[in-house]
Amino acid sequence: MQRELSISSSSLIKMTVVTLLAATMFGQAPSRVDSVALIGATIYTNPTDVPVRNGVVLIENGKIAAVGTRGQVKIPQGTKVVDSAGHTITAGFWNNHVHFMERKWADAASIPSSELNQQLQDMLTRYGFTTAFDLSSPWENTRVLRDRIESGDVPGPRIFSTGLAILPANPTLPPDAIISFMGWTNPRAPEVSDAEQASMAARRLLDSGVDGIKMFVSVPPRASLSQDTIEGAVKEAHRLGKPVFVHPNTGTDVLTALRAGVDVIGHTTPQSGPWNDTLLMTAKEHRAALIPTLWIWKWYARHDPRLAQDKIVNTEVGQLRAWIANGGTVLFGTDLGATDPDPSEEYHLMAQAGMNFRQILAALTTAPAERFGRSKELGRVAVGFDADLVVLKDDPAKNIQALTAVKYTLRDGKIIYTEP
Repeated sequence: MQRELSISSSSLIKMTVVTLLAATMFGQAPSRVDSVALIGATIYTNPTDVPVRNGVVLIENGKIAAVGTRGQVKIPQGTKVVDSAGHTITAGFWNNHVHFMERKWADAASIPSSELNQQLQDMLTRYGFTTAFDLSSPWENTRVLRDRIESGDVPGPRIFSTGLAILPANPTLPPDAIISFMGWTNPRAPEVSDAEQASMAARRLLDSGVDGIKMFVSVPPRASLSQDTIEGAVKEAHRLGKPVFVHPNTGTDVLTALRAGVDVIGHTTPQSGPWNDTLLMTAKEHRAALIPTLWIWKWYARHDPRLAQDKIVNTEVGQLRAWIANGGTVLFGTDLGATDPDPSEEYHLMAQAGMNFRQILAALTTAPAERFGRSKELGRVAVGFDADLVVLKDDPAKNIQALTAVKYTLRDGKIIYTEP
């Protein structure tokens, strides 16, 4: 008969905190527990299936070895067992719109491991994000940050990046004083004015190893990219199987980008009014995805009169509602690095747009994994998948804000965040 080694939740917390403290002191990532079983939780294996109640997730060497009820899963001798009764387990979350552009990320090679670990927790892992897509930051620096995580120097999420976004020629950018006040570095982004220049700019970024391309369709009031110009970059990216994201400022920007073949619309556009049927049908035809980033527009409007704030929220929520009704794919993203890292308000606004828990969970897990070619190893709690998991203190099907109450975040079977 197989024997189980049981560790209580409180003991695990103490053990994990000690491990994390040691990692902080000595600049090393926590070592992986080779075999661990999370038992007793409600498990959402994916956004569509019935959850497993009183379930077990068995992790071996960073992979999910078994998922099922306590009666279904045999726990090997020597496995460390974590009592997760009363908690909820989902696949690790993706934040598909972040920026490592703030000054605190500059010169990533020299940031002490303990400080870097804390910054990654504050921004991402404390909220269950095990994967992040950076949509514009200096690639050389972001690559160093990613390399430090992958080497085990610091615990952190998977990072994908577009490098710096491609801008229209002669953009009207904010003065340096405003950039400094926002806390951002001010690197020189590539500027293009035609398809050939866009193609060359995209090729240089792709040759340097980025995971996708990001473009600003317009920089008001005068600089913008034509459909042909956007197509120049899209062809280069798609030739290598890489996605193209765009920052639009109007519904017209969105339509231009969709017709150029982009993959992901990086924002709603509440300043331009409701999205019309032509835009929505073009999005459906091209199977584009949307990152709504609802909270950032509300946050930017916080100094405006209440009626103006309400108009922004009602418009952006209406755009997302129309996108969903049209069968569009939604990817979760908060534009982190430009606003507060807490995703609570984003979840609230997505729910206001009519998204239920399972739709929001899909935007956090299966939808990005499928969109970015990782659906065979990420996005679900399934046998053979990477053990990227979030352990929540409550069930978000009952209260969507439970998505922010994270007890543990695991990546590849490693605990990369523990609730203090």
